[in-house]
Amino acid sequence: MLSNLDLIREFVDKSTRKQDVLLSNSTLTAQTVYKTNQLTAKSEGVIATTQLNSAFPEFLIQAKSSHWELINEVLAESNYLLKGEIDHRGFYHYKYCEVPKGYQMHCTKSVLLWRAWWKYRKNVLRGGIPLDLLIQNRDSWYPIRDLTISDGLLYIKTLGSEIAVHSEDLVIWLSKVEANSRQQEAF
Repeated sequence: MLSNLDLIREFVDKSTRKQDVLLSNSTLTAQTVYKTNQLTAKSEGVIATTQLNSAFPEFLIQAKSSHWELINEVLAESNYLLKGEIDHRGFYHYKYCEVPKGYQMHCTKSVLLWRAWWKYRKNVLRGGIPLDLLIQNRDSWYPIRDLTISDGLLYIKTLGSEIAVHSEDLVIWLSKVEANSRQQEAF
């Protein structure tokens, strides 16, 4: 039986390739209904949809779904970004985004960016422009120069500005893919 993660990955993969889907496990069902792929949680109803007849597939994801974080993770793996706020029906809107070569995209709570920063911050001290972590701001990617926390806010300094976010806010960021993981993917 497919795990929830495997079923969601298959749903996203078939949807991005504009293919019909019909999968199920004890929790989730993915199926095509009238040129729309939809993912349904047995306890929540429809939690994700995408139109198969659109030029570039876009996903709508139920914001209050208990599966949202898992779906968000899978969409980020496929270079789909959260765009805008929750719509009037309670869905997040995801669109495809080009990710620079050699980077992996993340769409996480800002506290996870803070954790990643501690791994890479030593590179900032060496001088030059740090390119290990990039953040999306105004539809562009900017290198992160510094991160600080004060009064429950995370302040992200880039080359051009400073962004303030709460620890629970979602941020879209890139991390450099390490050479070892790239070599393993080649095999």
